[in-house]
Amino acid sequence: MVSIKKPDEKKRLAVFCSGNGSNFKALHKRIREKHLPCDIVLCLSNNSQCGAMTYARENNIDAVHLSTKTHPIAQDYTNAMLRKLQQHRIDLILLAGYMKKIPNDVIKAYPKKILNIHPSLLPKFGGEGMFGLHVHQAVVAAKEPESGATVHFVDADYDTGEVILQRRVPVLPDDSPESLAERVLAVEHQLYADALEKILSEA
Repeated sequence: MVSIKKPDEKKRLAVFCSGNGSNFKALHKRIREKHLPCDIVLCLSNNSQCGAMTYARENNIDAVHLSTKTHPIAQDYTNAMLRKLQQHRIDLILLAGYMKKIPNDVIKAYPKKILNIHPSLLPKFGGEGMFGLHVHQAVVAAKEPESGATVHFVDADYDTGEVILQRRVPVLPDDSPESLAERVLAVEHQLYADALEKILSEA
């Protein structure tokens, strides 16, 4: 169960990452600069060597590696994740380049408390297998006039949860998937922080 807190207490956040953690770093910077009423207290990753884990340790954020290597049995993996979230008294979970599907038991334990950012204007170019450069390749191949980024709540399916915020990015005539990815990522950093601020203001 999600712990109940007094209204004046800061929300406790977990960030799930698999890679470099650029959105994680941008969120952490925004929280510190704007003195938002929350703290990132846990970084959870399926990749023990990723840059996000290094950044977490450098900033005194508990860094935890959980994967099928640490827990080969699916239910053990789910239970370990729930224990970590409960031990840290987590209020919100932010997925930031996390490459694993969230177990259904975790989604049920944190309804409308798990956020994700996706590099397209959902529902377009979402779903299983649509992540990272694959999304931008599909957008360019489809000759879309615009793309963007979406922050949404996580539900049991890929990229189908309720949209919180979106931001549009024009697709330029000479865009490659790589150049589009770079411009969308810059928008992601601002958008995710804005979405977090919106959620906190409504809590």
